[in-house]
Amino acid sequence: MNATGRTQEPGVLLRAVFEDLGAGVIAADATGGVIAANPRAEQLVARPAPEMLGRNLHDLLHRNADGSGIPRERCRMLRVLADGRPAEGSDEYLLRGDGVTVPIIWSASRLRLAGEPDGLVLVFHDFSVRRAAEEQTAAHLAALETLTARLTLVAEVSSVLISSLDVPAVLRRVGRLLVPELADWTAVDVHTGQPGEVRRVAVHSGTDPVSAGELEGSLPLLPEASGAPLARALRGTRPVPVSAADTGGSVREPDTPFTAAHRQLFERLGGHSAVVVPLHSRRQVYGALTAARTGDSPPYSEDETMLLADIGRRAGLAMDNARLFDQQRHVAEAMQRHLLTPLPQVDHLRMAARYRPAEMAAEIGGDWYDAFLLADGAVTMVIGDVVGHDLQAAAHMAEVRNMLRALAWDRQEPPSLVMRRLDEAMTNTSDAPMATVVFARVEGDEGGPWQLHWVNAGHPPPLLAAADGRTRWLEGGHGPLLGMSATLRLGLSWPDAREDLPPESTVLFYTDGLVESRNRPVDTGMALLCRHAAALARSDVEDFCDELLERMDPRGDDVALLALRLPPYGAGAPGDDTPQPARGRRAHSPADASRSAPGAEALGADEVLADAPRGTARPPLP
Repeated sequence: MNATGRTQEPGVLLRAVFEDLGAGVIAADATGGVIAANPRAEQLVARPAPEMLGRNLHDLLHRNADGSGIPRERCRMLRVLADGRPAEGSDEYLLRGDGVTVPIIWSASRLRLAGEPDGLVLVFHDFSVRRAAEEQTAAHLAALETLTARLTLVAEVSSVLISSLDVPAVLRRVGRLLVPELADWTAVDVHTGQPGEVRRVAVHSGTDPVSAGELEGSLPLLPEASGAPLARALRGTRPVPVSAADTGGSVREPDTPFTAAHRQLFERLGGHSAVVVPLHSRRQVYGALTAARTGDSPPYSEDETMLLADIGRRAGLAMDNARLFDQQRHVAEAMQRHLLTPLPQVDHLRMAARYRPAEMAAEIGGDWYDAFLLADGAVTMVIGDVVGHDLQAAAHMAEVRNMLRALAWDRQEPPSLVMRRLDEAMTNTSDAPMATVVFARVEGDEGGPWQLHWVNAGHPPPLLAAADGRTRWLEGGHGPLLGMSATLRLGLSWPDAREDLPPESTVLFYTDGLVESRNRPVDTGMALLCRHAAALARSDVEDFCDELLERMDPRGDDVALLALRLPPYGAGAPGDDTPQPARGRRAHSPADASRSAPGAEALGADEVLADAPRGTARPPLP
């Protein structure tokens, strides 16, 4: 019944639905022949119904996306005629009358015909708009995934580039990161700094690592004028594509050994295309990165070439920073070595020193050691630490050290008086901040016995290690830090301390960086120092210092060491023919080689003060 209350005939109603339905409808008989098509179907396939009637539905309309035919046995629509089960899908195409294929979303079901075998009815919609939207969405998602992967790769490369100042190690890690994401193999060549010299520092292949490793090493000299891809990249700032003709597939012979060395990469590792990008900054080109593809990998796109060029720029900036840091480090090291002093080697007494800068600062700071011969024949030993780890701290250190030298030389007086005058001089003539210092005199006749006479201004106590491995801290002589008493007018003083030094024992002066760090409390560090010094008590004094640093492994702060090794009793006494101990092949001085030991004329770069006075003017021990 309709809205007016009248009942419609079923046939009229079905005809109205068939004619006005917003979907295409095509009916076929048991053989697949078209027996009816509604107006929407005519519109969608651009064919009038009379043209379609009697013709096979599949043969007339069903096609692949490119318009090619589909075997009838593979037609999912006709399969309904065989098994009677409904089917549907969204991946089929119909051929329009104008020769264009149209994607459809469809369903097919059995059509019961009175007195005849069952046929089928196909209902379908144009799926082109939705499919285009899906394809566009899929393309956008694929592009987004590609962009995300590349941004992730760039982030990983950037992280590697700032992780270390070891340039070859960093470049090797970058080469590995690019395989297989952007390349099947990579090679990195860098200028050595000498004219024309290039070294291949890294080759990485995901499939042939053995051959890759064999290709590393020095290359032939870079020709002054060459159009080869690698030569162009090593001289310019733009990426250079490498075609199949340049990878070894061409019959053209290499024009130079340098070009042949680059082609050897392709001969050993394969490759149909590549990009060579310069590793450069605004200042200069430091090298080149070759990224190559083999087998079925596609040639490099413009976007991939731009990405590799960006990685090359980032690597060049990292190399530029490493170079600048290295220059600053060498300048700082040279300054530090000129601020430190060579050690006097007097009689049979042997001294050794070491200086290790803070890991996270320029190689210059406020720690220092000193030793020199006084006018009365005594040898001084000094270890000190001025607050700070920079150029200003080094300048203050030099001020304090030079004041102490002058005051110690000026008068033969106990260390306590020298320290008091140094504290007053620092306060009134210098802007140096507080400092810790141990100032000691080694006193005694030639051949012994010897005594240490010292004062300690807030510094860690010296360590005495006997030849039999027994150790003890020299804890006497403690007073306030330098720069505190006179500034605050506290009237504090420094008591003198004395200690007999056994023959063949070792006295160790050190700064707090040796025993204290962020991950090790000072008590633990001092206990370790005692244990290691005891184990090394019989070692040569040079080996003693080196091994002690190796075992203590100080981290974070400057470290200075000054060690004194006493000879056997009687060595060097009048009438003793025992030769002075040789400096040995491991003798080392942190001071610049051009400097001579203070208090004496430089006799040679290797044997400073070898002929110094033998101490006959030293006062006898009390």
